[in-house]
Amino acid sequence: MGTAVRKTISLPPDLVEDAERVAREEGKTLSGVVQDALRLARRERLLGEWKAAQGYWSARAREKGLLREEDLERFLRRK
Repeated sequence: MGTAVRKTISLPPDLVEDAERVAREEGKTLSGVVQDALRLARRERLLGEWKAAQGYWSARAREKGLLREEDLERFLRRK
């Protein structure tokens, strides 16, 4: 993994209890639980950004009448 960087963070008591319970249940360290949570949050954020971009470009394609692959091929040949 590489070198770890130590940081101090503050969490509300309910999150600490949840994180400690998850750590015990999954046999992980508290640090490992927090790392997993941050990785999941990053993955969800990137997925949301990807879906937003896909939605944007899908809307632009529909505006131009590009609904099927054949429509795209015909559109590209015109250029």
